[in-house]
Amino acid sequence: MRSNCTKTYGFLVRCRSGAEDTNISKNRMKLFATYCLLTVLLLITGCTTNERSENPEQWSEEEVNEWFEGREWLGETDMRPDTTINRYEFAKRYYKNKKRWDTAFAFIRKRNFLALSAGDHLLDGKDVFVKVTEYNSKNPEDVFYESHKNYADIQYVVSGMEYIGQSDLKGAAVKILYNEEKDIQFYHVSNGRNLLAKPGTFFIFFPGDRHCPGMKVSDNAPVKKIVIKVRS
Repeated sequence: MRSNCTKTYGFLVRCRSGAEDTNISKNRMKLFATYCLLTVLLLITGCTTNERSENPEQWSEEEVNEWFEGREWLGETDMRPDTTINRYEFAKRYYKNKKRWDTAFAFIRKRNFLALSAGDHLLDGKDVFVKVTEYNSKNPEDVFYESHKNYADIQYVVSGMEYIGQSDLKGAAVKILYNEEKDIQFYHVSNGRNLLAKPGTFFIFFPGDRHCPGMKVSDNAPVKKIVIKVRS
């Protein structure tokens, strides 16, 4: 006669009736089915995450915002990205040239900007470099809007403050044609808005974005500024 006494992991548990054996088997099947379902869900989630990280052009607006606000791309720093940054455009360009952007943000995290001398400082040859300038902010009528074709700008005011003008395509007329050597074109703009730039916040302008740095806030005052140029 077969005993219903069973061992689990080498230990005698107790004797069970046939009905109890049936119930236990059913419970085990349920647990196994739950385990399989969770495994499949984890695999699907993992695949979705990998796909999103490699294809920012396919992200939803919610996914773009989640990535941007997570700030893994920026790292540990108290510096803040300005709210006017085009998050979707940034995500696309970041993943296209991740190494270059990571080099730029690694420099930002050092925060030793006051000690930098004026001039160009190479971080990754001409793919990523820093322009350090010191000047007095200017009257609005003395500056012009500009754009670039080959580089994105990360602009940060180290000391002082200024307005940076921002404009869309409407209301802009070319003033000086594109200079390939300097990667710059100038415009007359009639519909710009002013963004306050001061220590603690950085701005990003992508190729084609019309912007006008260096405008005075109230008086013509000293400004020290860095612009990290990231080749697109």
